[in-house]
Formats: sequence, C-alpha cells, structure tokens
Amino acid sequence: MFKLRGHHLFCLLGYRGMGYSEEYVKNMTRLHQTLRNNPKTLIHIVKGPDQLCEKYPNSGQYHCQDENIYERDQAILEKIGLKVGEILNWEDVESCIRKFVVPSDIQIVCKTCSWRSFGVCEEGIQEIHEWKGLRKVT
Repeated sequence: MFKLRGHHLFCLLGYRGMGYSEEYVKNMTRLHQTLRNNPKTLIHIVKGPDQLCEKYPNSGQYHCQDENIYERDQAILEKIGLKVGEILNWEDVESCIRKFVVPSDIQIVCKTCSWRSFGVCEEGIQEIHEWKGLRKVT
C-alpha cells in the first residue's frame, strides 16, 4: 500500500522520469511503475506529506508543507470525488479520473504548479480516458 496525497494522484499521470533530484526520481519511478504494472495496488489517501514527499530534496524551502500545496491536494480530491483517509486501489483512482476529470482541468486545479507548462499531465489524463493507464517510464 502506498500513502499518497491529493495532488500526487495527478502528478503520477504526467510523470515522465523527471524530478527534483536523483533520489526523488528513483522513488517516483518505483512507485509509478508499481502502479502501472499492478493497478490493484492499494492507495491510502493522506493529508500532507506522503511517500513521494519523503524523498523531496532538502535544498531550500520544503514545499510539501506549503499552504498552496494543501489547497491543491484538496481541490484535486474534490474534483475526483475522493477524501483523505480513503483506501482504494489504483485502478479505482483511474476510474474516478475518467469519470470526473478532463485534461483541461489541469489548467485550473494545478495553475500554480511549476510542472504544468510541460503539458504532460493533460496527456496523462487523456491516456487514462483512452484506457492506456500510466505511461511506461524508461
């Protein structure tokens, strides 16, 4: 079971092997590929820092505790109809995304995200709608 906060549910959709540090990328890739290969893997929705935040580099401001990030978590959970404390499998998360999210939602709920300009999260949502699942990261 992985513990994930709200906005990381969208980050996983757009993940293409980039990140804040080598350690962060290794952790994100491991988690991402586990979900890709085993969509029945359980996810526990948590408030605040999660298993991806654990590897965020200690180089300056720790954005995982930033109020803006908490607001993004909540906005995304509301958008996909999930709540903190829920436990469900990854394929159910994908189902909620197909049901409640369109690619253009990224422009609204993730408007302050520095990764948004890459456009990969919209692509990830579109691929979920097309039943492709998470993209393989090489």
